[in-house]
Amino acid sequence: MSEKKRIYLKPEHEDVLKNRPVAPWIDEVPEDDFVTPYPTYEPGKYFDLFEKKYFEKDGFRMKYYFFDPTKNGYDGKKKHPILIFLHGTSNSLVNDLCINYTGAELYASKSYQDTLGGAYILIPVANEYKDENGKTKGFWDKDYLVPTHALIMNFINEHSENVGKRILFGNSSGGRFSLMLMDNYMDDFDAVIPVGSCELGNDEVLDKYEEKGKVLFLAMGKRDEFNHYDQMIAPRLDKLNSMKHSFIYTPDWVRNGDKGIASIDGGIEMGQHCLMNAVQCNLMFDDNTPMDERLPKGLTGWIAENIL
Repeated sequence: MSEKKRIYLKPEHEDVLKNRPVAPWIDEVPEDDFVTPYPTYEPGKYFDLFEKKYFEKDGFRMKYYFFDPTKNGYDGKKKHPILIFLHGTSNSLVNDLCINYTGAELYASKSYQDTLGGAYILIPVANEYKDENGKTKGFWDKDYLVPTHALIMNFINEHSENVGKRILFGNSSGGRFSLMLMDNYMDDFDAVIPVGSCELGNDEVLDKYEEKGKVLFLAMGKRDEFNHYDQMIAPRLDKLNSMKHSFIYTPDWVRNGDKGIASIDGGIEMGQHCLMNAVQCNLMFDDNTPMDERLPKGLTGWIAENIL
């Protein structure tokens, strides 16, 4: 670990962070700032609110988790939005922890649910596996489009009396896949929230968003370790900002709930790529101040005001 990295660690985090890969952005950390190694929420706290089932069609079988607001105190006679979360690569391999890794878990909490008036949560799970070299295979790609869309629509049809607006969320490769689902089945969804993903459609596709009144909330850190903001997002900003139903969240630093710069060891430093952790915090810090002044009530508040 470099001496420069050591400067920006809180004493309680030094033993953890000193063994992590040196971040490519470490020399850019302001002198009065600090780095933290973990999200501040507790994974697993709301797992018991989720149910698990399997969907099979034409020999293709997929697991999915879901939260039903009508079974958790919300009005069974009204429409509720459905939040569809698509996990990042390898996140299916951690069993039920996938609920948290996909960013969905805290959206089952009472505070988030109350802001949304109750919301379904659906988490399709890719059939991932490790090959003989230890590489993850079976992650989201075009072969999943038809079966995943069928799973989503089957769930919606099963709860048709209570499902309202349909919102796609996606983390990393799941963000790319959320955009693929929206672009291929645009009439079936109302909004898409890709996180840590840069695979936007061309201007013609974005024009269809406008024509059909679809909402895009794009979230990507400017120091994303995997995707290049300057190359992939910055050239599209004029177009994105001209759209009537878009919100562009590209923070200078991806932060945890304690306001520390986010560091995650995924074999390489990837804390700035994992912006979904901040989304799971509702884009709010632990002291209830917003991560972006344009979002005074967090992401759930923005959804309630702009989509529902």
